[in-house]
Amino acid sequence: MAYIEKKIDHTLVTTDMITDFVKRLGKQISDDYRGKELYLICVLKGSFMFMADLIREIDVPCEVDFMSVSSYAGEKSTGVVKINKDLDRNISGKHVLIIEDIVDTGITLNHLMNLLSTRNPASLKLVTAFDKPSRRQIDIDVHYIGMEIPNEFIVGYGLDLDGFYRNLPDVVVLSDD
Repeated sequence: MAYIEKKIDHTLVTTDMITDFVKRLGKQISDDYRGKELYLICVLKGSFMFMADLIREIDVPCEVDFMSVSSYAGEKSTGVVKINKDLDRNISGKHVLIIEDIVDTGITLNHLMNLLSTRNPASLKLVTAFDKPSRRQIDIDVHYIGMEIPNEFIVGYGLDLDGFYRNLPDVVVLSDD
């Protein structure tokens, strides 16, 4: 898809707000997993910035792995979940924390949680930078939430529109004009 430049309508989340919730989540996760090893799964591509920031705030031993899962085309969820890249290691017996950029309809994460639970982890929890509960179609338990946001399509801080805008440091809403 060709790049079509859009104007920023408004900033929804500043880098300072992101820094604050990442520090809070890092402390909470560290406290909850004290004495355990943690297996972090970064859901690509949108979560890479959040994971990079979050892991520096976690002070318990952890491994990192990556999965690529998709259900979006442009600004709309297709409802069809596709695994593009699976895990490199076995998670049986491990304390697994899925790192997600945004929880929206819940369809993708419900599918992913169900799939990973069949692999016998010791525990399986979810952390998200942004939660959009107003769009939820499937009830999903999000254990750690950076920030709840309104029903607006956001980009920046790893989140994209057709692969672009991930590099914006703030989270913004693009103009429809």
